[in-house]
Amino acid sequence: MKFLIFTLVVILLTHFYEHSDAEAKIEGFTTDLISHDSPRSPFYNPSETKFQRLEKAFHRSILRGNHFSAMTVSPNEIQSDVIPGRFEYLMNISLGTPPVPMLGIADTGSDLIWRECLPCDGCYQQAEPLFDPGTSETYKTLACDNEFCQDLGRLGSCSNDNTCIYSYAYGTGQSSNSGYMSSDTLTIGSDQGEPASFPGIAFGCAHRTDGSFPEMHVGIIGLGGGPLSLVKQLDSRVGGQFSYCLVPLSSDSTASSKINFGRNGAVSGSGTVSTPLIKGSIETFYYLRLEGMSVGSTRVEFNGFSAGEEGNIFIDSGTTQTFLPPDFYSEVESALVTAIGGQPTSDPTGNFGLCYSSVSNLEIPILTVHFTGADVQLPPLNTFIQADEDLFCFTMIPSRSLVIFGNLAQMNFLVGYDLNNNMLSSKPTDCTKQ
Repeated sequence: MKFLIFTLVVILLTHFYEHSDAEAKIEGFTTDLISHDSPRSPFYNPSETKFQRLEKAFHRSILRGNHFSAMTVSPNEIQSDVIPGRFEYLMNISLGTPPVPMLGIADTGSDLIWRECLPCDGCYQQAEPLFDPGTSETYKTLACDNEFCQDLGRLGSCSNDNTCIYSYAYGTGQSSNSGYMSSDTLTIGSDQGEPASFPGIAFGCAHRTDGSFPEMHVGIIGLGGGPLSLVKQLDSRVGGQFSYCLVPLSSDSTASSKINFGRNGAVSGSGTVSTPLIKGSIETFYYLRLEGMSVGSTRVEFNGFSAGEEGNIFIDSGTTQTFLPPDFYSEVESALVTAIGGQPTSDPTGNFGLCYSSVSNLEIPILTVHFTGADVQLPPLNTFIQADEDLFCFTMIPSRSLVIFGNLAQMNFLVGYDLNNNMLSSKPTDCTKQ
């Protein structure tokens, strides 16, 4: 009898550990990040030239920066992290059982995952069907005492039947969406094989939309540092690691940018540099410490907006240009003008401060960005972009209120976030070959 009991215990423990390991040890997976202006994007307009698309990207970036600026000035204001339409990358996921596809905004400047659900008041006609929670075997609404409801803070409220309600206002409140905080199985397709599925992921199931949302927009996949984001919810299941590799806007390749999770998200090997991720005033943002920049051998020290500020810049995949304080920007620009020579020209759109009509006969120096413990060397591909037929512009611009390391500076780098060890790593990589 004792032997039988012992055997049953061993079998049960073996099953438990095998099940736990299967759930806890996901080796890693990789999926596409679809550029806003890619032919694969529903926002792609084939009648536009590449320069018209770039002009719109620059404009979106400035508007996005203005929104972030308002957030940093009033971090307790009731508003969401990202304004629909002001983003650069999309990602395919599925929600529910059976899975329902969703093409959403993949955004490191947002936390909450949300999509529009049936029934929906104010929703517009979309290419993809709205999510019907009644058809999912694994869908649940969350109670008001659920930790994810508590994480909403002032963005959450409670219904009469103790169901958690979220309400997000965008920008100045001209657009908003609201619905139930819910949970369901989230599935992400993988380049390497079987899709990766994660039960019990919290998201906002929007049943009301007001204001101006862009057509084709179906939701947001938050990749920020707050507890409601996808990467935070997957933390224990993917080892707290994710990375991305952004294909340059100037590339003629049809390759897509990639986002990696779990073991695939690790960044290591020759050329890798790492700097601490720093907790800042807004937990969504990934703050770093910028110490200065060097144009060739000329170094310009960075003091930020506030002396002694630990996290003085944040890295963002959805902002195109890099934003710098005016005084610091002026010193960097001056060093560039001296190093490059030639005659600068003005940008008729006003998006950039330093431009040239041609760079074919100019020697553009390496610009080294000095983060704490990490010197990131940016070649001309990252620091100058052809904004028009005869216009080549410096991809960093002055800002009076915030400092952002934008995506043009990150292209052709594998950029990895290790949330367990609070480190950001990068290494030069040909992202068209990932």
